[in-house]
Amino acid sequence: MLSVKNLIKEYKNVTAVNDISFDVEPGKIFGLLGPNGAGKTTTIRIALNIIRPTSGSVLFDGKPITNEFANDIGYLPEERGLYKKSKVINVIQYFASLKKLDKNQTTERAKYWLAKLGIGNYRNNNIEELSKGNQQKVQFITAIIHDPKLLILDEPFSGFDPINQQLIRETILSFVNSGKVVILSTHQMETAEKLCSDILLLNNGKEICKGSLTGIKRDFGTNNVKIEFEGNASFLNSLPEVKGVDLYGIYAEVHLKKEVKPAEFLRKISDKLLINQFSVIEPTLNKIFIDAINNSNKK
Repeated sequence: MLSVKNLIKEYKNVTAVNDISFDVEPGKIFGLLGPNGAGKTTTIRIALNIIRPTSGSVLFDGKPITNEFANDIGYLPEERGLYKKSKVINVIQYFASLKKLDKNQTTERAKYWLAKLGIGNYRNNNIEELSKGNQQKVQFITAIIHDPKLLILDEPFSGFDPINQQLIRETILSFVNSGKVVILSTHQMETAEKLCSDILLLNNGKEICKGSLTGIKRDFGTNNVKIEFEGNASFLNSLPEVKGVDLYGIYAEVHLKKEVKPAEFLRKISDKLLINQFSVIEPTLNKIFIDAINNSNKK
């Protein structure tokens, strides 16, 4: 298990991480979420032992993370970095050597992963000859080639088409099923919603909300309805029962005030709109993200 306790990182004029704590259990994907500048990358770099915290601790399997854990950690950074003039297999061998894999181990594992990710025919091509998506597959392989216990993925789906996103998603889930500790940092809320069992939402270095995705949705989703309609729904935002409306052409997601009963609201609007479908919904993670960050910025 990865355990982060009361983590603080201060620079001269800013507190990049302000007293955050979380645990990541094996066999689960933990979502580290937040807008740009929220403190996600700083938290990751501390967990990787790249930078030191001002105070607080990061423990892996009950021990402080030091350089001895380097071979147990796999890291896919948001800013990719490969040697463009080098051959694919040579790049993989180089990164594997940093994790103390011998050449025979690397050769077998590289052959397996290149084939699994559909780029086995490119092993002797230079990196610069590959498409952006295939380059990212190579970068992904360098992060997992040593079979790490802790895997930190920063925007792992960036630049992939839907088919390859699904391929990488299935690969990540296979790591979860094998009991690895996985941290996912992403701006793709739909992806995080599908993959993460627990999340931490950061803004300006501070915790905004944390916990199981189910619990967070329950806390944020007290009274939301989805309407598919015909007519002009612009009046919805002016109704006293409504806290907010997201309009999407022929349907709307409406956040009702806590005391409003959805059935009564339906009766009220049915004389102004032709309602084709009406359902009570839980908020999406994207909605929670936007609302929580906006509320945090107002404080």
